[in-house]
Amino acid sequence: MAYTNTSITARIVWCRRQSMESWELLEIAGWRAEAEGLKDALLHRDHTTVYQQGPPSVLVRYVTGLQDGRALIRTEAVKKRATSAVWNASGEAVNHRGSGEPI
Repeated sequence: MAYTNTSITARIVWCRRQSMESWELLEIAGWRAEAEGLKDALLHRDHTTVYQQGPPSVLVRYVTGLQDGRALIRTEAVKKRATSAVWNASGEAVNHRGSGEPI
């Protein structure tokens, strides 16, 4: 999960940087909402109902961040399972091509 946390954190920082460079209030709110969605994915929270009270464009950005964060977390979990499942009969790790050479 370390890679996932790093990639989500980097994206949160990027969203915050984009919000600081924006001039329009809705655009700023959108970037902040996307960062909040990414953070909520990491913390296994969902504040969609809170964002439904505001502008639709900001809700879309929050949901985008939330879904992207969840997708990154799921992808990392699948990679981790696949990596741990690739072992040959002697217990040595093998590469994904199955050549028997250690990874």
